[in-house]
Parts: sequence; C-alpha cells; structure tokens
Amino acid sequence: MTLVAGVDSSTQATKVVVADAATGAVVAEGRAAHPDGTECDPGAWWQAFATATRGGLLDGVAAVGVAGQQHGMVLLDEDGEVVRPALLWNDTRSAGAAQDLVRELGGGEAWARAVGVVPLAAITVAKLRWVAEHEPGHAGRAATVLLPHDWVTMRLRDGAPGAGRPDPVTDRGDASGTGYWSTATGEYRDDLLAMAFGRKLAVPRVAGPAEPVGETPQGALVAAGTGDNMGAGLALGLRPGDVVVSLGTSGTAFAVHDEPAADPSGEVAGFADATGRYLPLVCTLNAARVLSAAARMLGTDLAGLDRLALSADPGAGGLVLLPYLDGERTPNLPEAAGALLGMRRGTMTPENLARAAVEGMLCGLADGVDALRRQGVEVHRVLLVGGGSNSAGVRHVAPSVLGAPVAVPEPGEYVALGAARQAAWALAATPEPPAWPVAVSQATESGDLAAGARVRAAYGEARGRVYGV
Repeated sequence: MTLVAGVDSSTQATKVVVADAATGAVVAEGRAAHPDGTECDPGAWWQAFATATRGGLLDGVAAVGVAGQQHGMVLLDEDGEVVRPALLWNDTRSAGAAQDLVRELGGGEAWARAVGVVPLAAITVAKLRWVAEHEPGHAGRAATVLLPHDWVTMRLRDGAPGAGRPDPVTDRGDASGTGYWSTATGEYRDDLLAMAFGRKLAVPRVAGPAEPVGETPQGALVAAGTGDNMGAGLALGLRPGDVVVSLGTSGTAFAVHDEPAADPSGEVAGFADATGRYLPLVCTLNAARVLSAAARMLGTDLAGLDRLALSADPGAGGLVLLPYLDGERTPNLPEAAGALLGMRRGTMTPENLARAAVEGMLCGLADGVDALRRQGVEVHRVLLVGGGSNSAGVRHVAPSVLGAPVAVPEPGEYVALGAARQAAWALAATPEPPAWPVAVSQATESGDLAAGARVRAAYGEARGRVYGV
C-alpha cells in the first residue's frame, strides 16, 4: 500500500490524515489545536503540525499536501522571517480598507472583471492595505506576501527555520482568494497589489494542480497544496449540479463550474478550484458556532439543542434569529451584531429559540445557494459537510430551507482528504486525480418547501428591517 498524507491547517486546528493513495481509505489521523483569535503567529501552525504528526504518523508516507484557511496574510522580510502575526480571514479590521479599494478601482464591477473577487474585509488585498496604513513599520520590513497554506508548504520543504528556504509556491485555487490574482487570465495583478500596499511585494509561484513542488527532508514528495474549500471540493469529487454547503467556523456554499464567475455585488467570489476549473463560492462568517452559542445561552449542549429544535414547529413560532454574532461577510456587515426578532410571551420558549438558531444559520447559507444560481450554477443536490452537519436539527431543517435534496457524506476530514488526494495525484502524475469513493450517510429529498419558503421570507423581512439589506 502506498501512503499519502493531507494536512488541513484551518482556523482552529491542524488536522492530518494518512490515506491509501489508490482508494483514499484513511489509515491514521492526528490533530492539534491552534490559538483562538483573528491573528496568529505562523509558528503556531508549525508547532500544531509537529504535535499532530508525532509518534511517527508520517512514517512511510510517500507524498503530502496542505490545504489551508484562505485569505490569511503572512508577511515575510528579506530573510524569510515572519514580520508580524498573520492576519486571518475572520479579522474584520480591514473592512474600511476594502471599501476604499473598491472605490479606488471604480466599483465592484471593475474588481469582478479584474480578478473575479470584490474586496471585503476577509480578502488578502484589503489586509495589505490595512497594514500599510496602520503599521508602517511592519509594512516597511515586508518583502513577500504568502497565504497560510503557502507558508506551511514552504516549511514542509525546508524542514527548519534558517534552512535556506526554497522559493514559495501556491496554487491557482488559493491564489484566487487574494484579490490580486485573476481567475480569468491566470496571472497576478501586480498593479492591484501595489495599489493596495503602496509598492510591489514578492508573491509565490503558482504551480499546476498536480505539480510536485519539492520534497520533505525525509524524502516525501510535496504537492502544491490549495485552499481549504478547494481541498474539500477535491475530496468530495464534485460534479456539475452538486453544491457543497459547509458548516464550520464559517459557512460556505460552493460548486465547481466551467467558467469563472464575476459577480459585481461581491456576494459570489469567483475562485478557481484545485483541478483547473472554477469554484464560485459564497462565505458567511457565522455557521456552526451559532449553534454552540445558542446551546450555551440555553444552558445545554449541542445534543440538547437538537432535541429542543426538533420539538418546535417550522418558523419557530415567529422567532427569527439574524445570526451575525461575529459581524458578517455575506451580506457585507462587518460591524453587525446578531438580532432576535418576533419575541412574544407565547413564543419565548427554549424550543423556539433553538429552532430559530438552526433556521437562521441555514437561511444565511440558503441566500448563498441562491446567489450561486444567479451565476448560472445548477443546483441538483446539496452536499452538507462540516461540524454543523452532524446536528440532527440541521439535517432535518436543511432540505426545506435550502430548497434542494440534501446528502450528508459520512463524517470525515474532507479538507485534509482533499489535500491527500492532491498528493496522490502528484505522485501518480496522471491526467486526472485518483478516483476515491465518497460514502453518504444520509440523503433526504427537498422536504416541506412551502414551510421553508415561509421561514426564508420571515428571515428576509427581518434582515431588511434591521440592516436594510
């Protein structure tokens, strides 16, 4: 058996899977937590990787790939040392910088045409502007800008600090989330990077989807790596008509597409995928943590929240939760707070509040699925993944609110599996990645669409009343 490894360097943790290169069967796993927050010393990611792989987890592995949280900004100086803690995708300090950049280029349509992405607080180009304006000392030292997966991949190839770092590489999937790489042309827009930062910075070379980019000190081949959503898409073997709704720290709705998306509203990010196609994607800041916050508020755990939510009727007796607990990216409300509407004495029950949390979270993702439809994406089936997909309440409510049949793949570390599949592809040097089957644990038809439509109408009315969008 030939073994490959995939690394998911996410916001919250490093997760590693070791799998059979031919079938994708997982033979070993490791995990280690990252510090909480919206910025992080990249060294913490490397320490987590070391912890997650201790005990010889990678012994005998022939190839390894990394999929990382998108958009995070890692600045290096001329010596390859980190200038400041990485600003992560969920750091909203750059919201004003994003608005300035959109205005300076002439609006969202100009950005969508240029790179397929309209800057929001999450996007790397906005973080560059924020550092240039607020931390001139750090900006002055910066020579290179990387993404999290680029940095971890570089460390895999050099083995230790000061070991003569190789030239950094990235892939088209992760590069497409920076705001200075164009999905339409497949090239960097150095002019946009310089407009944001005030001068040019070195950027990583964009490797091909199945291109090996080096070896570890132990001799394992290193794949190019990719962004986390692209990794999940590769693991799931997405086909046209499949839309993934991922419920993790953030919520995402994405699909593979044959044409690059260019949405001037900024709702749909026109990303590339990890295979040479495209990955239009909508992201919300608030997903699974809405459920954990609601459970804590109700003095229960996630299983208790499910029991309460399943005891309530659709519509939660009129309660509507706008779940913008950490601000929001889609809609673009970085300073927003959550809001609970429709409170009356008869409706203020634990059951209704639990149901409103589930429905509110899913309504935000349902808006994302509709945005994909407007970009020409066909929606025949929704694949529900991420930690939030384990919720019985979510599984019950999702088909009616999302308005499509829902399939729930067997629980797995799909981002890490995608990175492992990419590693297997690079090892095999074949035109297409190896065929790895995906088991489905539950499949449900569209559910009560009329009830789902009522829930979404109430959500839309509440959002408009509170936030005007």
